Amino acid sequence: MTTPGMISVEEARDRILSYFAPLPQERKPLLDALGQVLAEDITAPFAIPPLDNTAMDGYAVRAADTAGASESSPVELRVIADLAAGYVLETPVGPGEAVRIMTGAPMPPGADAIVPFEETDEALRGINQAARRTGTVRILKAANPGANIRYRGEDVREGSVVIPRGRVLRPSEVGVLASIGLTEVPVIRRPVVAILSTGDEITPPGEPLLPGRIYDANAYSVAALVRKYGGIPHTLGIARDTVEDLTSKIREGLRADMLVTSAGVSRGDFDVVKDVLAREGQVDFWTVRMRPGKPLAFGAFTAPDGRRVPHLGLPVNPVSSIVSFELFGRPAIFTMLGRSDWERPTLRVISRDYVRNPDGRRFYARCIVTRGEDGRYYADLTGPQGSGILTSMSAANALAVIPEHVPAANPGDEIEAIMLDWEHAP
Repeated sequence: MTTPGMISVEEARDRILSYFAPLPQERKPLLDALGQVLAEDITAPFAIPPLDNTAMDGYAVRAADTAGASESSPVELRVIADLAAGYVLETPVGPGEAVRIMTGAPMPPGADAIVPFEETDEALRGINQAARRTGTVRILKAANPGANIRYRGEDVREGSVVIPRGRVLRPSEVGVLASIGLTEVPVIRRPVVAILSTGDEITPPGEPLLPGRIYDANAYSVAALVRKYGGIPHTLGIARDTVEDLTSKIREGLRADMLVTSAGVSRGDFDVVKDVLAREGQVDFWTVRMRPGKPLAFGAFTAPDGRRVPHLGLPVNPVSSIVSFELFGRPAIFTMLGRSDWERPTLRVISRDYVRNPDGRRFYARCIVTRGEDGRYYADLTGPQGSGILTSMSAANALAVIPEHVPAANPGDEIEAIMLDWEHAP
């Protein structure tokens, strides 16, 4: 049975994402653009490879000259040159001739195959001996035309789209862009996310902790999530429970692309927070059908330059704050980055614990997913699941999802798990 007046996770996310769109593009140095979305098609100004070249160290030959060659009946060719990568030989390879050639060197005219060193008597010669570079070479295996040659344009054709717009730049894309000579690229700008904690009880880490106070874990958790997902965190510090301080901090945050606040959105919170948020912008206060993270605020402020700055108000409890940001903040950042792949991978897993879902909300239980000897995946809770137990989050690599209509998951039940740390999942 669901609680009246609550909205679903999907409805909350849809409402939130309706406020976001990809940000304008910027030009970034190639390495700095890692992880950003390409804003324009990139076409190749030349072919790669630009010339036919050798894929192996060996001898450039005319394949017909090696016909019938074997270890018992080698074919002897005259070596006319020694060619290193980065140099071009204009002298053609004639009948009965060969060129000693290094990987990547352009194919000399007349040659149509590469015989690797291992298929010649090269290995029988002394290292650094003159005989390696002049005289003759014996071919121990016949070569087929085209053997061990990389042909012009076989990787990239001149004028072709080498990387299309919308692609997230990974190290491999960075390498491709460097291979066509680029040093900077047009990408969707990274969003700046302003992060504000509220409350007289909050103390910045590094300061003495007075009785009744707590350190500001939420701002650091959210800032780390913003950075992890490609945004630029801008922490505003802590707003005290006064109209003046909170208003000043909020207005400072309107230089960003998105404002995230922590605390001040639940029914029992100090009224000044809600009053200031509602007065300074258009902010709705929701209850979302989820555990942890039921209280949520969302809306927008108008910046001095006329921009609409969306605002996400997270719950005060640290686990609720992180889970809410995963479900709503991460998709918003990805949308601003021009990415649509914000949905996390999921697995069907076997619960090893009894997980009670007491009140008809969707329960996101912190768990560790491992792979069993039978090849199936299993989920173990990380311990007590209270929304204030931050270590339950740090120990988890996944969130086990207990749907609204399911009162409990029993050991042995198959459930869905959202993978938070796929890299470390077995």
